Amino acid sequence: MVGIVLVSHSSALAEGAVALAREMGGAEVRIEAAGGTDVPGQLGTDAERVRAAVERAMSSDGVLVLMDLGSALMSAEFAVELLEAGGDRVRLSAAPLVEGAVAAAAAAAGGASLDEVAAQARDALRMKASQLEEAEPGRAPLALAGAAGPPDAEAVIPVRNAIGLHARPAARVTALARRYDARVLVARAPDEPRVAATNFTDVVALGVRWGDALRVAARGADAAAAVQALQALARDGFGEGVASAPAAASSSASATVVAAPAPAPAAVPGPGAILTGIGASPGLATGGAHHLRRAGILEPPPRRSPDPPERERERLQQAIGVAQAAIEHDRDELAARADRADADILDVQLALLGDEALLTRADQAIAGGAAAETAWYESTREVAEVYRALEEPLLRERAADVLDAGRRVLLALPGAPAEGEPPSGIVLASELAPGDAARLDPSRVTGIATAHGAATAHAAILARALGIPVVVGLGEALLSVPDAAGLLLDGDAGTVMVEPPPAAAREAQKIAARRAGWRAQARRRAHEPGGTRDGTRIEVLANLGAVAEAAAAVAAGAEGVGLLRTEFLYLERAELPDEAEQVATLRSVSAAMAGRPVIVRALDAGADKPLPAVPMPAEANPFLGVRGIRLALAHPELLATQLRAVLRVATEFPVKVMLPMVATGAELREARSMLDQARADTGIDAPLELGIMVEVPAAAVTADRLAAAADFFSIGTNDLTQYTMAAERGDERLAAHLAGCQPAVLRLVAQTVAGAATRGRPVGVCGELAGDPAAAILLVGLGVTELSMAPALIPEVKAALRSVDLADARAAAAAALEAGSAAEARAVAARLLPDPS
Repeated sequence: MVGIVLVSHSSALAEGAVALAREMGGAEVRIEAAGGTDVPGQLGTDAERVRAAVERAMSSDGVLVLMDLGSALMSAEFAVELLEAGGDRVRLSAAPLVEGAVAAAAAAAGGASLDEVAAQARDALRMKASQLEEAEPGRAPLALAGAAGPPDAEAVIPVRNAIGLHARPAARVTALARRYDARVLVARAPDEPRVAATNFTDVVALGVRWGDALRVAARGADAAAAVQALQALARDGFGEGVASAPAAASSSASATVVAAPAPAPAAVPGPGAILTGIGASPGLATGGAHHLRRAGILEPPPRRSPDPPERERERLQQAIGVAQAAIEHDRDELAARADRADADILDVQLALLGDEALLTRADQAIAGGAAAETAWYESTREVAEVYRALEEPLLRERAADVLDAGRRVLLALPGAPAEGEPPSGIVLASELAPGDAARLDPSRVTGIATAHGAATAHAAILARALGIPVVVGLGEALLSVPDAAGLLLDGDAGTVMVEPPPAAAREAQKIAARRAGWRAQARRRAHEPGGTRDGTRIEVLANLGAVAEAAAAVAAGAEGVGLLRTEFLYLERAELPDEAEQVATLRSVSAAMAGRPVIVRALDAGADKPLPAVPMPAEANPFLGVRGIRLALAHPELLATQLRAVLRVATEFPVKVMLPMVATGAELREARSMLDQARADTGIDAPLELGIMVEVPAAAVTADRLAAAADFFSIGTNDLTQYTMAAERGDERLAAHLAGCQPAVLRLVAQTVAGAATRGRPVGVCGELAGDPAAAILLVGLGVTELSMAPALIPEVKAALRSVDLADARAAAAAALEAGSAAEARAVAARLLPDPS
């Protein structure tokens, strides 16, 4: 890593500039001050002092020296002559002292070469000038890097949204650019660096503000279309509207950064202390505290002398391949133990390992003389910090994925630390990475507790799929709990007790053992038909997201498929699946279910789940945009192909089809007319029911109207809760609003059942509530006759239903509708469950 020396007539100025530069570059960059003379308080420079500072900062990558004025240059030149060795690796720079130091430190921290660090330092003043609209004229116009001649398409696009290209607008630019067969470059000004529009991290770093003009140039088959799409996006203010003036100085784009005081160390919780968070996976657990030191943390690799760049690139590519194989192995192992849809969360990490933002930075650092592991570490850390600074909660959570994917690569590179003994007991972490959760052994790990995170975070979802009790959001005090301290974790109440009284620990262990016995008995009876104790029949089905999951669902006791997600046929593909492929896939699933009914959900995609094969404009809020049935009707051939495929399978197997995100009767009627057309096109008149998912409150409150055209209803409680409570599912601050049994959501379930009953239509639930035994009792009490869930949850839900009469479930549901909170509503039903104590 390049070292930096700051030479000033004032020792105070040199030390202050060092402190500022270290804030940008981090403690690992060698930055030395050489200010003043040996006479206290006297201004001046001293060549010997400069020489000593250069030797302290020296590395194999060299040293950059910045000076303020006058004799500082002469002292620096003389200091280089005094060096016994290494003078050829010292570069004196004409860059401004303070601005250059900051820019140089940031570049050095990223593993840049001496030439690159010097260039960044020289450009520092020009960057400030451009911020003040004083950029030098006469710079070369934007052109494609490495391409001869002019671009195929280019434009100068005014930026008129209030905060400019901060996180969300930049994400929209990146998503849009990736949809076109073109190399798109963007810059803030003609004289500023160009970056690939597909690199989210680099786009954010441009610092484009209100009033700037974004320079765009593109080359490739879709160059003109890509530029036009960016112009259209900008006209809408990049999804945020057009502002008449920039945002106030307190906004994220223009705020003055003031360092907040470091938080006081959290007090060590004493014996009997109870930490309260949010229950993310139910269950009771006891065990010793096991701090997962590496969770969500990227540790710097040891320094070594790099080999030639080509060898370092080869080493990095090999490590990325090893990491990809390890993640794929974890994903497949998890799918075998839990649910493929949960396991597919790890696909996010696989995608990150091919992200240009990571790969380009690492490659540049290697070109500058960095070792592969150092280049990758710095690149990963930089990209993760960008994600952590984003406004979107879901995007902020991706920092954990970046760090975890980055760590997997580092483990395959030289000097990687040993993984150590597998964790056991109750695992403690600041925030659990998805890969950490996937690798936990449920036979060793009894529970998980984190200081931060949300119940909707990827790691929590994976742990829940493995049946491990989890509490998240317990606060910094959790991290002060001593290793091996005894803990009692309650995933239902969302609490962790430190060093519980022996009697309480023993009682919890007995309850946990009895619950384990109850679960084992439930698994033995899983193949019995679902229903209540008094014989009321309730179908218990499985949610599937891949063909391979069907056999596991049957083994778990599924009586059919209540939700077959078809997105796996479309995502990460450059072309749409044709009708023949869809028929083959649906036949495979239906055959594996051996005559059990299968409900096929039509494609549920949109700006929240973009399809590479279907260009979609960026949206200000993709969860409220063109998704589900709206996308299908906007691209009718998508739905028409699916309907024809399902019709062909319906001649052999009992299948149904349902439409996602329906909000109006007009949408449903248009889809039904498309089904009629599909019958005409195929000449098939096989029975095929057409139902809808109730995910939008509008569908719940108009269920009586929709029942005229819908053959059945299936409630998706995940989205219905999000929209009802106006709480984004990825925001840990809103976790309490998203807790399962919200009385307002239960009222919408009741309203849906009542509306469906006017036409005799059945109502099922395929959201997460269906897989919660207590919530399942409430849903049945409200009139739901079908529950669909992850296969692993089926045995316990069936056992819970067998423990109650329908009258008891109805009474509990009536009380839950009047409850004051989700916890109170769930507790009403939980009292009806078998008491393990």
